Amino acid sequence: MPEATQIKPEPKALKSTLNLPLTAFPMKANLPQNEPARLETWQQQDLYAQIRTARAGQPKYILHDGPPYANGAIHLGHALNKCIKDFVVKTKTMAGFDAPYVPGWDCHGLPIEIKVDEQLGRKKLEMDPIAVRRACREYAQKYVDLQRSQFERIGVFGRWNAPYLTMSFGYEASIVETFYDFFERNFVYKGLKPVYWCIHDRTALAEAEVEYDQHTSPSVYVRYALTSDPAAIHPALVGKSVYTIIWTTTPWTLPASQAVAFNPQLEYVALRARISGREETHSSVYIVSADLAMQVAVACNLTDLETLANFPGSKLERSTFQHPFLNRSILGVTADYVTAEQGTGAVHTSPAHGVDDFYTGKRYDLPEIQYVDNAGRQRNTGAAGGGGVPQPYEDLTVFKSNPVIIELLKEKGALLSATNFEHSYPHCWRCHNPVIVRATEQWFIGMETPMTTDDGTVTTFRQRALDEIKQVVWDPAWGEERISNMIATRPDWCISRQRIWGVPIAVFLCDKCGEPLNDKAVNKSIVDLFKKEGADAWYKYKPSTLLPSETACRGCHHKEFRKEMDILDVWFESGASWHAVLDLEPELHSPADLYTEGGDQHRGWFHSSLLTSVAVRNHAPYKMVATSGWTLDEQGRAFSKSLGNGVDPVDIAKRLGGEIIRLWVASVDFREDVAASENLMQRVSDNYRKLRNTLRFLLGNIHDFDPTKDALPFTALQPLDQYILARTAELDAKIRAAYDDFEFHRAYHALNEFVNTDLSALYLDVLKDRLYTFAPNHPGRRSAQTALWRIAETLTRLIAPILSFTADEVWALLPKLETREPSVHLALFPNLTEIVPGSTRQLEEDWDHLLTLRDEVLKGLEEARTAKTISNKPSETQIVLGWLNTIAEQPNPVFEQYKSILPELFGVAQVEISNAIVTEGEVSKGAFYVQAKPAAGIKCERCWRFTTDVGGEANYPTVCLRCADALEAIHFPPYDAPLSTPTEQQA
Repeated sequence: MPEATQIKPEPKALKSTLNLPLTAFPMKANLPQNEPARLETWQQQDLYAQIRTARAGQPKYILHDGPPYANGAIHLGHALNKCIKDFVVKTKTMAGFDAPYVPGWDCHGLPIEIKVDEQLGRKKLEMDPIAVRRACREYAQKYVDLQRSQFERIGVFGRWNAPYLTMSFGYEASIVETFYDFFERNFVYKGLKPVYWCIHDRTALAEAEVEYDQHTSPSVYVRYALTSDPAAIHPALVGKSVYTIIWTTTPWTLPASQAVAFNPQLEYVALRARISGREETHSSVYIVSADLAMQVAVACNLTDLETLANFPGSKLERSTFQHPFLNRSILGVTADYVTAEQGTGAVHTSPAHGVDDFYTGKRYDLPEIQYVDNAGRQRNTGAAGGGGVPQPYEDLTVFKSNPVIIELLKEKGALLSATNFEHSYPHCWRCHNPVIVRATEQWFIGMETPMTTDDGTVTTFRQRALDEIKQVVWDPAWGEERISNMIATRPDWCISRQRIWGVPIAVFLCDKCGEPLNDKAVNKSIVDLFKKEGADAWYKYKPSTLLPSETACRGCHHKEFRKEMDILDVWFESGASWHAVLDLEPELHSPADLYTEGGDQHRGWFHSSLLTSVAVRNHAPYKMVATSGWTLDEQGRAFSKSLGNGVDPVDIAKRLGGEIIRLWVASVDFREDVAASENLMQRVSDNYRKLRNTLRFLLGNIHDFDPTKDALPFTALQPLDQYILARTAELDAKIRAAYDDFEFHRAYHALNEFVNTDLSALYLDVLKDRLYTFAPNHPGRRSAQTALWRIAETLTRLIAPILSFTADEVWALLPKLETREPSVHLALFPNLTEIVPGSTRQLEEDWDHLLTLRDEVLKGLEEARTAKTISNKPSETQIVLGWLNTIAEQPNPVFEQYKSILPELFGVAQVEISNAIVTEGEVSKGAFYVQAKPAAGIKCERCWRFTTDVGGEANYPTVCLRCADALEAIHFPPYDAPLSTPTEQQA
């Protein structure tokens, strides 16, 4: 072995000559710290106003915000809702639409008033209504400000400095103006009707304010003694002690019982029986449904059964019975709603406490006596058939009166059975307490009010609403059937509430006859007053101040009036937002292009918005409605404090960043119920980190790239670079289509697949040698940088609606262009021709073959490494592709066409394509063989490839010719090499 000479010291390490990534975009995002700083910059620059200016004059797209309630901090459902809306608005904006977003809040209503009641305590009793309302307003504003800051914190763009509030003077005026539209068109009436009543909150409730939950009620069978002539029913009953039996789960309604209803078409049976366990001198006769007789006998412990007679229910009409414990005659009536599915076939009827009962009472002119007050307490029980003596249940709330009434039934011998019954029962969706049905005088909107369509057809309000539902796009499609069923079956809309904090039903009532004053000029004056002073004005002025002096009742001509002091249903308030916001805001329009809220809004905001708009404008207020599901934990359970399974978006933003909340929302199909947990948020955070590292690689490798000077046309790019841009264009099309369909989860998955499969596992992995070792201005490197720049530009714009903070951060670090917008949020989505100039179909077909071959080669390399026929380093390996001569298939011409790039694609030193039969070290791959063996030549000290041209340039004797060219291009000083032979170096 010849003696080697000393290498002269290199003037500069070879490693320093590599084009290594360089970027100010950090690997660690520090989102909790950096996002607030970026928010502050956006606010200082008034980015939202810049966006509005940039899109001025473009086609409008209006997403109308459904108002969240101004009570408490935001929860995960709020975050899901607002992020979906933000995605829609931003995707439409970047697609070229003028898409303003005006957020709003629902500020009136019971929960706020109750919270204020708790804060004021007994002090409230000494305060006038305006002072109480002022306290409610301050409470609501506090939470508007809190929620606004929390929504902004998670990157939601909007007109936050001027949102719409249902408690603003202008909005309150619009609410009462909408009410007057109904009132003047004769949709509104005041009348005594049964409504859902919350005894806890002491107010009427609309259908939309009732939810159903499990409840345990007493289940009692009670007998009513027949007092009319039994012969009128059937001769077999003459001389017998005859009873009918009712079944009820609301014993508290028995003091108001006025009738027993029978189905006129059902068959009834008269059973002679004894009650097991009772000492009775003779048996009695019980009239019940023939189909339910045996079931009733078992429940009531009836024995020694004997059927005396069968007859239709119509025979019982106008018969009379004795109330089981009060001195009151009970009338036998008929009703089709009585069934033989449950109970006894005889239904105790209390017109004051049931919808069906009420209308039956109307038919038979039964007394509509109300013995239950606003707080749900039994009142005037002595006068209600008690002989002037208060009953034992006097002053008890209805539910507490149940056991007392049951005991009274037992004392009177009327109780046949008493058990507990678990069933679905209506609850107030605000306070979550059980509600009752109570006939009270309320204000209603009549669903059967006549209407005339645009083409002159006369229909009803209900039918017009049903027709308009069909003109709306519902997503998911089942939303159409759901809201249609609700509209089709709902009763008249009870719009009055017995509270203070809201917009009053601003109607004057005649002080003599009670007739409402319906005068357009008066109504307009109240609207104008509310615009100036808000709804507080109703509590401030006397009727004589508000009405012209000559005003008189149209019925009795009396000239003194009182004010209606009930307030409007808050659903009417929020439902009128299409007028208060869309009609009156100059940058918006009605109908809106989109409403999107949770599925519960089919009975809430979607519902009330539809009804108010159809009545006043004769069309729906929206063109499309998208519905989101519920947020649940990983086990499918609702979030609750007791389970400790909640996910707080404010906490996640503080610990992980607002981007993680946004990315989680994008990862789920919001139309379904969606799962969230700390574990899932951490998983999303991991995915974010992978994406961020990819963006960092892109930025790091275009740090010395100036698109105006260095970008190459598509036709001059390397084949691999052309291919990845074709894939980028395909990604762009996928994501844009997903955005158009509001399927943000599809965009999320397409992005993840592209980053992990197309970029990380293929393109970026293959590209490193060309990026790092080629001369900075080498066409091959500039080709790669052109592709990386195009990819970075595309990805940054595509992710901007979802990852708003990160995209803006990347945008600031992309190569500067004269036409570049200062923020990505002012930019448009990329034009497809910016990515690829035309069809790439043939290119993609070629690469389908090449990538199939690559997969097989990589398998062959792994098998060769396992067999230890090659080292663990692909860069030291040569691949020989051989085809079987015995197979008719010829070598794919695509492989020969792209032969020069195969080493780069496979990550090996050399690739040889041979038509010869390969027999040694071969791995069969169908029509071809893959042979892996040590590469020829020696290792280049700069790029570490094995090549046969190391030392080919005298000035740089230890590197390959490609690296020598690179060193010469950057003016790296020449150096000497040791005098060892290439063979010895390789050894």
